[in-house]
Amino acid sequence: MGDEKLRVIAHELLESLRKNVTVDWAKRESARANMRVLVKRILKKYGYPPDLAEEAVQTVLAQAEALLQEL
Repeated sequence: MGDEKLRVIAHELLESLRKNVTVDWAKRESARANMRVLVKRILKKYGYPPDLAEEAVQTVLAQAEALLQEL
């Protein structure tokens, strides 16, 4: 995937996560599941390779948790 396409994916992920995040999303499994589904849909929309998608979802959620702890 090209840098420009990855930039677009990252931007859409960020906007979607900001709109859909709840206060306790890091603690409630149902909220985490909703976030995983959201990330997977965006990756699929842009043709992200399915064999790499699960690792990408885990990376995105780990980064979101790290940002949460910094606040």
